[in-house]
Amino acid sequence: MSLDDPIRRVSVVSTGHVKIRPDHVASTWRPTYWWLLTSRKWTGPNPINAYVIEHRDGLVLFDTGQDRASVTEPDYFPGGFTKVLYDRLASFEIGPEETLSVGLNRLGYAVGDVRTAVLSHLHQDHIGGLGELGQADILVSRTEWATLSSPLPEMRGLMTRHIDLPGLRWQRVELGPTDDPSLAPFRSSHDLFGDGSLVLLPTPGHTPGSMSLLVRQPGRPPFMMVGDLTYDVHVFEDGHVPGVGSRRRLRESTTMVNQMRRRYSDLVILPAHDPGAADRLAQATV
Repeated sequence: MSLDDPIRRVSVVSTGHVKIRPDHVASTWRPTYWWLLTSRKWTGPNPINAYVIEHRDGLVLFDTGQDRASVTEPDYFPGGFTKVLYDRLASFEIGPEETLSVGLNRLGYAVGDVRTAVLSHLHQDHIGGLGELGQADILVSRTEWATLSSPLPEMRGLMTRHIDLPGLRWQRVELGPTDDPSLAPFRSSHDLFGDGSLVLLPTPGHTPGSMSLLVRQPGRPPFMMVGDLTYDVHVFEDGHVPGVGSRRRLRESTTMVNQMRRRYSDLVILPAHDPGAADRLAQATV
C-alpha cells in the first residue's frame, strides 16, 4: 500500500460451497424452468465468497455469504413447490468453521469491525451474514430493494424474512450519473467514500438491481467484484451469460464489463462463486 492509498488490504472469505446446474453457469437454448426441473447434473462445488476490504474509513464487505442455518434449520426455506425449486436450484455444504464471523476471525478481524456491507443483490447466498451486522451500514441498490415488494418474491429467490431483519441500518443506494472517463462505458456510479477507491457500478441482469464493486489502488491491478454476473471468468470472457435472470440485460452488463477489461488489461474479475477467484486475488495482491 502506498502512502496515499486508502485501501490497506483486500481479502476473501468463503462461507461454504454450492453446487449448481450446468445451465445455471452458462445459459443454453433451454428456458430456465425447463432445465431447473429436468436437469440431473450438478457442477462441482463452488465457493460462496464474500470479499473484505480494509479501508482507512472502516472495514467493508462486498456480500455476506450464505447463512449456515440454511443447512441446519429445516424451516429456513419456504415450503411447498417453492422449496422444490430451491432444492433443485442449488445444493449447499457449509461447515461450522465456514461462517462469516469465523472467516473474518481467521483474517484477524471481528464481525463487529465491519462498518459497511454492500450487497451485490438480495439472493440467499449473498445476505447470509446480515444477522451478525447490526452495527454496520447495509447498502443495496434502490432498484434491488424494490424487488422485495414485487409479487411472489420467494419464487424469485428473495426470502424477505431473512433480509428485512430488525435493527439493520439499511441504505438504499441510487447510482447517479457520471462522466468520469475512467469508468466508461458505465454512465452511472456511486463512490462509497468519495476518494475513487471503491466505486459501485450497475450490472443488472441476474437481478434487476445487481451491482458490482470496482476497487482501485495506486500501482496495483484494479478489481471488479461482480456478484453473480458470472460464475466462471473464462465463460464470462467468452461473452456467455448465466442461465438465471434477464439474458438480455446480462448480455448488456457483460459487454460493458468486458469493454472495461479491454480498457484496463490488468482488471481482475472476482465473481462470488468462481473457484479461481481466490487465487486471482492472491496473485494480484502479492
